[in-house]
Amino acid sequence: MHRNFRLTLTIMIVLIGFGIVYAGAEKTVKKSFDVGSGGTLIIESDMGSIHVETSASDKVEAVIRIKLKNGDESKLERLLKELDLDSGQSGDNVTITLEKKNDSWWKSFKYNGLSVRFDVMVPEKYNVDLKTSGGSISVADLQGTADVATSGGSLSMGNIQGPIHGHTSGGSITVESCQGDVNVKTSGGSLKLGKIAGTVVGHTSGGSIHVEEVMGMIEAKTSGGSIHASIGEQPSETCILSTSGGNVTAYLADDIGMHVDAKTSGGGVSTDFPVKIQGKIGGKSLNADINGGGPLLKMRTSGGSIRIKQL
Repeated sequence: MHRNFRLTLTIMIVLIGFGIVYAGAEKTVKKSFDVGSGGTLIIESDMGSIHVETSASDKVEAVIRIKLKNGDESKLERLLKELDLDSGQSGDNVTITLEKKNDSWWKSFKYNGLSVRFDVMVPEKYNVDLKTSGGSISVADLQGTADVATSGGSLSMGNIQGPIHGHTSGGSITVESCQGDVNVKTSGGSLKLGKIAGTVVGHTSGGSIHVEEVMGMIEAKTSGGSIHASIGEQPSETCILSTSGGNVTAYLADDIGMHVDAKTSGGGVSTDFPVKIQGKIGGKSLNADINGGGPLLKMRTSGGSIRIKQL
């Protein structure tokens, strides 16, 4: 053990001598803006994660941290010259942008542990419009709208009073609750939504979908995963729950009336509700009215069971 320790120490000394081991470097930029309620925070960045929280003050306060894990201060300074970090204010709206000047030159830094993080405080009644080309986005409880998009990372939102629109090309999406409509899409990850007062449109190309409760129409589609969704109030439009590989379970409030069209290629169909069957009774399909009928509830899976349960 002592010999291995001496060997490790010797290697570290040699690497330091050649300038290969760095303590890292960090640059912090702080911005503050006086705003009123109802404005919008706009962030457009070529990289980095974005994290937004709220406070009781009428200010937008941003802290941008740029870190270089494998590099020193001089290397970071050279890197910063290839970035355009800008901010501005128009009325109660605040805009922050971060752009790369030269993509081909920039590639030489992507293996050096570069990271960018935006931490922003906004008023409680505020809107956010957030876009990054690579990183996660989180938004805490907010009395406003949330429009968020990333090319690679997860999306996480707290209790949002306004509508939500979210898109990621690779990552999971979670929403604690929303008092408006929710429209979210991921190309690879799960969807986990809490209580939604409006409608839900949720699509994923590879992951499960779980909706705690929706009070309006729901369209949930996945190419690979199970679906669990609860419908708490009478919908006025067609609802669709569809997966190419997994079980589909719908929980309905006792008094909800719907026309069920359910089909599976690799499992059975069951319901807790008394139904009037239209046509042939079969284990892999169900075409029937629940509580006298209503809007269409279309349920599909190619590799799982379908269940309709009482909420």
